[in-house]
Amino acid sequence: MDKQLHLSYGTIARSELSEQELRLESEALEAARKAYAPYSNFHVGAAVLLENGQIVSGSNQENAAYPSGLCAERTTLFYAGAQYPEVAPLALALVAINQAGRVPLITPCGACRQVMLETAMRFRPYKVLLMGPEETLLIEDCRLLLPFAFDGSDL
Repeated sequence: MDKQLHLSYGTIARSELSEQELRLESEALEAARKAYAPYSNFHVGAAVLLENGQIVSGSNQENAAYPSGLCAERTTLFYAGAQYPEVAPLALALVAINQAGRVPLITPCGACRQVMLETAMRFRPYKVLLMGPEETLLIEDCRLLLPFAFDGSDL
């Protein structure tokens, strides 16, 4: 039996980003600049827009005892959940900086995709903006990033 998965996403030129999306990018960039990444020199920032209008940001935090560090996406979503436990996310923006400058495309790791899915199950799906300096990949439903996800329904 031949089956296929399809991921629906859009590409947005920088000039087409909304004021709100540019604000998310700015917050994510500021967070990336604050990342603690002495081992990889790969600084990731995330910013989540919440339903109440708040923007919460976070960055990756490395540790010499791998894998004790934490990615920007999880730092951000966990902090948002701790500070605003009843408020749904609307959008999550990701950016990355390495020694050469802005990274053209940053994608979440598997663990972060799992946390993003759990957050969507807790509230509802939200969009993800994978932001580079020239263009952004827009995924309208964060759940699309993790097909065949473990969602706890079998527990």
